[in-house]
Amino acid sequence: MDNQIIPTPNAPHPFFETLQQELERMIDRIRYNPSLGDRTLRMGISGQLIPAIDVSETEDTYEIVAEVPGVSEEDLDITITGDVVTLKGEKINDREEKETNYHMVERSYGHFQRSIPLGFTPDDDAVKAVFESGVLRLSIRKSASAKAATRKISITTP
Repeated sequence: MDNQIIPTPNAPHPFFETLQQELERMIDRIRYNPSLGDRTLRMGISGQLIPAIDVSETEDTYEIVAEVPGVSEEDLDITITGDVVTLKGEKINDREEKETNYHMVERSYGHFQRSIPLGFTPDDDAVKAVFESGVLRLSIRKSASAKAATRKISITTP
């Protein structure tokens, strides 16, 4: 007789146990790795929120777009220290439902802080921030010295 495993009628099949373990590992990798999964405000380890941020550069400006659904304008803080823009925020969500047969209360909260180096210190009037429908848009105009500091490097072949 060979050593083949024959599952009993009440025991789970080894294939399904292995499949379930692999799926759980995959879900954990997506849940705890901010570079994977969807691009929304995600909850990281220790209640830290991780907003999706896009940074783009034109000849004259840096554009920063941060997705912060459920965060109010009053709970956002934007600062510039030297050449670093820092976005801070907090999301607080309380939900309560009362029905004849049940009473449910849910609370969730978290905070975030993201710092983005610019490579130049912007002028005081060079930053414009617009917050609408859970999306924060920053437009940071480059100074003349920041534009002049960029130079093209030529490539040669041996």
